[in-house]
Amino acid sequence: MSRLADTFAKEHPALVCFVTAGDGDTAAVLDALVDGGADVIELGMPFTDPMADGPAIQAANIRSLAAGTTTADILLIARDFRSRHPDLPLVLMGYANPMLRRGAAWFAAAVRDAGADGVICVDVPPEEDDALGPALRGAGIDLIRLATPTTNAARLADVLNGASGFIYYVSVAGITGLQQAAQGSIDEAVARLKAATELPIVVGFGVRTPDQAGAIARVSDGVVVGSAIVELVERHGTDAPAQVRTYVQSLAAAVRAARKEIA
Repeated sequence: MSRLADTFAKEHPALVCFVTAGDGDTAAVLDALVDGGADVIELGMPFTDPMADGPAIQAANIRSLAAGTTTADILLIARDFRSRHPDLPLVLMGYANPMLRRGAAWFAAAVRDAGADGVICVDVPPEEDDALGPALRGAGIDLIRLATPTTNAARLADVLNGASGFIYYVSVAGITGLQQAAQGSIDEAVARLKAATELPIVVGFGVRTPDQAGAIARVSDGVVVGSAIVELVERHGTDAPAQVRTYVQSLAAAVRAARKEIA
């Protein structure tokens, strides 16, 4: 089994934590995420036009690019992470331009060699799977697709075709970090997705508090927290790893308790 499959086979839902590569001391923040109890890491690839992201992650992208972060730097961060954490799943998340600039085959091989497990490409729709999907699958990398509140049954079939690892349910029709969907709508959406696929369903966008994470974990296979972590990195600078660790510990406790409630 893959690292992602092993993680989602555990008894408790997965806490998935996002951080932008090259924003602050990324290695120390990644270690803090692991120490705090993250089950899966999403490593954001900075891009000049992050259209799906809200102000916090937009600003993190700008800071990272201003510091000179390149694709080579991101792959090195991933490789170093894998050497320190051989068993924890790592997913690269970003946009098509940096992924396809040198060609899909180059990128897929580079991701594999860096030890990452999956890729989320926000702006390549399933209808354009040929742009990236075959190369990733050929390299043994999961292509993780996004579903949204506006994904109808016909569209969902396209989303699921060729997807692997997990399905990332974007719980709001908007950008990251600014709003959270009503729990009732999340419950209904997760039930609909689970009826259509055996892939794990992970819910993100707008999740900030342990209570929110716990409520979502009661119905899903995982919860994504991103903007709130990125804000801690910006706010606390060199002290960010300690702050991130404490925050993630509170989220992890809520996620694990949620599964105990329904067991």
